Amino acid sequence: MNGYQQLLEATIAHLEDLRRRGQSWVLVKPETLAALAKPPPAAPRRPAAAAPPPPPTSPVPPSPPARHAPAPPPAPPPRLPQLPAGALGFLTVAPAGPSAASTADEPDTGDRELAVAALRTQVLACVKCPHLVRTRRSVVFGVGNIYADLMFVGEAPGADEDAQGEPFVGAAGQLLTKMIQTMGLRRQDVFIANVLKCRPDTPGQTSGNRKPTPQEMVTCLPWLHQQIDLIRPKVLVALGATALEGLTQQRVSITKERGVWRDYRGIPLMPTYHPAYLLRNQSLAAKRQVWEDLLQVMEKLGLPISDKQRQYFLKK
Repeated sequence: MNGYQQLLEATIAHLEDLRRRGQSWVLVKPETLAALAKPPPAAPRRPAAAAPPPPPTSPVPPSPPARHAPAPPPAPPPRLPQLPAGALGFLTVAPAGPSAASTADEPDTGDRELAVAALRTQVLACVKCPHLVRTRRSVVFGVGNIYADLMFVGEAPGADEDAQGEPFVGAAGQLLTKMIQTMGLRRQDVFIANVLKCRPDTPGQTSGNRKPTPQEMVTCLPWLHQQIDLIRPKVLVALGATALEGLTQQRVSITKERGVWRDYRGIPLMPTYHPAYLLRNQSLAAKRQVWEDLLQVMEKLGLPISDKQRQYFLKK
C-alpha cells in the first residue's frame, strides 16, 4: 500500500469515527473534494541502469543483433479505496451557529451552494415534531437568492404554502411580493423563510391557521439560524410578532417594536407587521406604517428611493 492509499484510508477512518461520535457535518471546500476524487499522481520512473562497457574487440565478426522482446505493459494504477456511501454529503453539510457566521468576511468560493443544498436535504427529512409530520404535506424550506442582501422571515406555512412547498404564496404572499416590487426589487432578489418549516396542525379544524407553540419554535429555530448563517444577509425583516420572537428569543409586542431597529447576531433587524395583518386592516395608516419600515430598510441597504416612493400611502 502506497502513501496515498494510507492517507486516504486514514481520512475515511477519521470521518467515520466522527460520524459514530455524533458529528453530522464537516465543512470542506469543493476543490478539496475534487482532489480527493482524483487518482494519485503517477510515480516517477526510475532511470534505466547504465549499460555495461562493451567487451574488448575480437577478430570474430559480431553476430547480428537479437530482436528485443516487446516491453511489458505498464502496471495498472493502484486500486483506490472506495469512499463510503454518503461520505461526500457528510463532508459538505454546513455547520450551524457561530462557526458559520464567523466566515462572513471570508471569500465565498461556491461553498454556499453546497452547504445550503445539504441543509435543505436535512430540513426536508426532519421528523422532530411527530404531530406536524403526520399532518404536513410539505416541508417549506425557503425560497429566493442565497446571496441576497435582504431576507424576510415570517411565522409558519399556511395551507397554500403547505400544498406548494414554498413560503408566502397565498394571499399574504402575493401582498409581500407587491411590497418587494414597490421597493424596486424582485421576489427572486431576496430570500424568504419562516420560523417554522411545517404548517402547524389544526386538529378538529377544516381550515385556518394557528400560531406555533413555544416548543415547536424551539425545535425548529436551529434550521432558521443555520439558513441565516449561510445566506448572511445585510438586513433582516421580521414579519409579525412570531418572527420577531423567534429571532430575538423574547416576548414582544409588534405594535411597539415595529419600525425600531433591532440586532440579530450583528445583522440589522427591522420588525414590521405581517402582510396578513394588512389584509385584515387595509387602512391607509397601517399601510403607511409598513411602508415607512421598508423605507428604512431601503436606506440601510443603500437602495435608491424616488420622491414618488417616499409619498406612497400618504394622505393627499
